[in-house]
Amino acid sequence: MKLTSPAFSEGAAIPAQYTCDGKDVSPPLEWSGAPDGTDGFALICDDPDAPAGVWVHWVVSDLPASSQGLPEAVPPKDEVAGGGRQGRNDFGKTGWGGP
Repeated sequence: MKLTSPAFSEGAAIPAQYTCDGKDVSPPLEWSGAPDGTDGFALICDDPDAPAGVWVHWVVSDLPASSQGLPEAVPPKDEVAGGGRQGRNDFGKTGWGGP
């Protein structure tokens, strides 16, 4: 399975608009190559080298197996348009919390 973002390349810095120094909106994500029989997706975006230790920036679960990505700026609500649920990040808020 492959996870990418059209907003930045692998190993590159996350652009400022997706961080707390910018608009702090979630980056667009795309995935492909899910295994046969996939029932759905969950996404956990954590930062293993954050100053305070591993930091969770985003938790999304119950994404339909038919989904192929998430758009930029997913609203910080419990429900995700098109299916899915967002959990709380380590900032204590629902949805994306940028680095």
